[in-house]
Amino acid sequence: MRKTSVLLAGSLVAVGAVLAFSGPGIAEMAKGGVLEKGVEGRSDKWAEKYPNQYNSWKQTSENDSITDMIAKKPQLAILWAGYGFAKDYNAPRGHFYALQSNVNSLRTGAPVGPDTGPMPTACWTCKSPDVPRIMERDGELEYFTGKWAKYGNEIVNSIGCADCHSSQTGELQISRPYLTKGLEAIGVDTKKVDSEDMRTLACAQCHVEYYFKKTEWTDKDGNKKTAGVVTLPWDNGLSAEAMEKYYDDINFSDWTHGISKTPMLKAQHPGYEIYSTGIHAKSGVSCADCHMPSKKEGDETFSDHHIASPLATDDIVCVGCHDQDAEVIKAVVEEKLERKEQLMEIAMDNLAKAHLEAGKAWEVGATEDEMKDILTDIRHAQWKWDYSIASHGSFFHAPEETLRLLAVANETAQQARLKLIPVLAKHGAAGFAAPDFSTKEKAQALAGVNLAKLVAEKEQFKATLAKEWEKQAIEKGVLSPDTRKGMSDNSSYSK
Repeated sequence: MRKTSVLLAGSLVAVGAVLAFSGPGIAEMAKGGVLEKGVEGRSDKWAEKYPNQYNSWKQTSENDSITDMIAKKPQLAILWAGYGFAKDYNAPRGHFYALQSNVNSLRTGAPVGPDTGPMPTACWTCKSPDVPRIMERDGELEYFTGKWAKYGNEIVNSIGCADCHSSQTGELQISRPYLTKGLEAIGVDTKKVDSEDMRTLACAQCHVEYYFKKTEWTDKDGNKKTAGVVTLPWDNGLSAEAMEKYYDDINFSDWTHGISKTPMLKAQHPGYEIYSTGIHAKSGVSCADCHMPSKKEGDETFSDHHIASPLATDDIVCVGCHDQDAEVIKAVVEEKLERKEQLMEIAMDNLAKAHLEAGKAWEVGATEDEMKDILTDIRHAQWKWDYSIASHGSFFHAPEETLRLLAVANETAQQARLKLIPVLAKHGAAGFAAPDFSTKEKAQALAGVNLAKLVAEKEQFKATLAKEWEKQAIEKGVLSPDTRKGMSDNSSYSK
């Protein structure tokens, strides 16, 4: 029977990671930066020194298809009723399309000017290298102040070089201040972070859990303002339970559920946190080792910036550390995914029914005292469900932790439903059964989503203000005219 080497020789994997870095990494850094000062957000300007890296990054444009996750899993509309994700949620398409997906999403609404629309500026934060450029120019608090549309003609380049690399040296760096603060909160001396650590921390700038912390401040002209600062809830640790306690202690909620009236938490994409609990992290394997392996073009060896699933090709990177055939490894991963999907579906069904049953309880006259513990169970159950799957690759990065959280989420959701039985009976609704939410249309109707109205408003925005933003960005010199040539404009609602 064949055995994997990662469990037997974690130290060798770590050594391999270092060697991988010392190959393309040193060669890449030797080329230096692209600006004497400031941040160069236009990745095409980096292409002059780093053509192989740039060309491999552009290959992420090949993933232009849309997977409408609400159509695939209608329970999501119920789980997120009253929140933007109930309107529109698609599977991620990769770095090339990150910015366009943000602009196209129904969640960001249809602003008509810089101070309109439903979302804050913070919603740009992980989508563009223009963000660190603006933070450096305007200051972090000014950047986090105001509406999403405020920077529509400035944040125009999708995730690229300057998100992870210094424009002066080309070296990996942390460009988002909130990650530095979060690491310090868990006792990491960021001054001692080395180049190997950065092969994971560069990714952790965005693949983390966060919330928008309201922060009062006064600008240079004496104006009092409120910033919604991206903040990592790591003060108690990186586990789902530690962050749940953090949010409970400060009485924070992302929104009040539109059906159950539960004060809800929305997990973002805690990839770094859940990866940290898995065997690869514990064996010294960095994100870049698997997602950005070394590649050779001519005489140059470099890090492949076509960031996607390591299993996407037949020549998978896994075989560099594991001695199984690629097809065997893929079969193992597929089994992990199937197990996650099964438990996830069960948890989602119970959560959706808990929300609908709680909504009915309120409708027939339940009191706040009767509902208090039930809503806490729903809040905690959905947080653990969301946390366990929101980073997408969690079933692979940390399968045991993912399944544990889904099991706890399901049990807690069922406890909420059991507590609802006597409440519903007391108020004359003992025979209530949750309505059918088996399709996107039925689920969004129950969630109160007026999809036709949202789509019409978004299409109008894209035909007017969004086009004006692009024109202004080119005139400002922050967007190269040819950058978006050939880019598809797919969305879940486009005809």
